Amino acid sequence: MFVDHQGLDPHFSATSAVSDDRALVTVTGEVDMSTADAMFRAATKDDASAATLDLRGVTFFDSAAIHALLQLAEFYGERLRVLPSLQVRRVLEISGLSSQPWLGTEG
Repeated sequence: MFVDHQGLDPHFSATSAVSDDRALVTVTGEVDMSTADAMFRAATKDDASAATLDLRGVTFFDSAAIHALLQLAEFYGERLRVLPSLQVRRVLEISGLSSQPWLGTEG
């Protein structure tokens, strides 16, 4: 399991665990320019060939977070699944990304 808190916002966490070659990455708190890279690193640290990014605990998602998410979509392709919070879904709708195949429904 990978946990990344390295001097970041104490309300942010990104944890990763791999099962059956799929990384399950759980992100909570605010994903912004100071934490987006940590989210990306947590999702790509293990040698998994697929990933589920659970963002249901995310309360803030900015353009740096969108950039990191798009990098993950490029990295994993069709093997990425994203579970957004209502806030994340709203940001993705505003940015025109709500119809992406990797985007699931809120939990």
